[in-house]
Amino acid sequence: MIISRTPFRISFFGGGTDFPAWYRINGGAVLSTTIDKYCYISCRLLPQFFEYKHRFVYSKSEQVDEIDEIVHPAIRETLRFMDIKEGLELHHDGDLPARTGLASSSAFTVGLTHSLYALKGRMVQKMQLALDAITIEQNMIKENVGSQDQVAVAFGGLNRISFSGENKIEVHPVTINREKVLQFQNHLMLFFTGFARSASKIEKDKIKDVDKNKNVLLEMYRMVDEAIRILSDSDIMDFGRLLHENWLLKKSLSDKVTTNYIDYIYDIARKNGAVSGKILGAGGGGFILFFIKPEDRERLREALGFLLHVPFRFDFMGSQIIYYTGNGG
Repeated sequence: MIISRTPFRISFFGGGTDFPAWYRINGGAVLSTTIDKYCYISCRLLPQFFEYKHRFVYSKSEQVDEIDEIVHPAIRETLRFMDIKEGLELHHDGDLPARTGLASSSAFTVGLTHSLYALKGRMVQKMQLALDAITIEQNMIKENVGSQDQVAVAFGGLNRISFSGENKIEVHPVTINREKVLQFQNHLMLFFTGFARSASKIEKDKIKDVDKNKNVLLEMYRMVDEAIRILSDSDIMDFGRLLHENWLLKKSLSDKVTTNYIDYIYDIARKNGAVSGKILGAGGGGFILFFIKPEDRERLREALGFLLHVPFRFDFMGSQIIYYTGNGG
């Protein structure tokens, strides 16, 4: 039996510049962190006593004999990528719902890939996990996704991730002391807006207009290093003000990023102490993040009492194998 644990992520700045169509020409970078909410994948070799060869349990259950029969695209293509021949049983559990802007899809792909490498007796580098997940999602499943999520959840931590050329990716941890990390965390609040969306459809809309959005993406790219400078040696409130500017830019990338309901939530938050915020991921729904002074947290929690507040802390470990029997049984 193998069990992997892979964190979800929060992206602050640079989203959109991590798409190959953009960064291969212009370069890109994001500032993101992983949090203590996780995707768990358990798998084992399935004994040959059943009427089926493979069994997969996620929000649904599948029992199949051939990889081509698998409905779940990430399971199907990851097993194909990893050249799995033996019968397999797999279970998925997540701390938070899927399709909500926290990179749950990439956490699933990275965690599954990590588990299957362990099942084969191989322990690979985090960058290998990220690059494999990028290949599976972009080239095999053909999702309209960027390259930041796979890297963020594989590595864990608060990082500047840069992109250039043909998947030339570099991860640079943001080095601030523990006191500043805690201060930063205490200025963030996460709420669930109550519905999910298809990131691929929204991102397809953004990719289609990449040339039209060039000036916006260049400005969002610039904000990554400005945000890191603020975290390193400036007033933390400047980070919040910059995040508001980023949200205005993000909304201009596509009319699918926000909705009247999201704008309503944002307006209530701003009237009750929030300096700024943003919908996480592609947009359209899911989780919304707010930047707020610690003394105003309770006021905001009460004002947004119709939403689920999800406390969190940063994760610095990335994808891990947390249980390993060594024989896959």
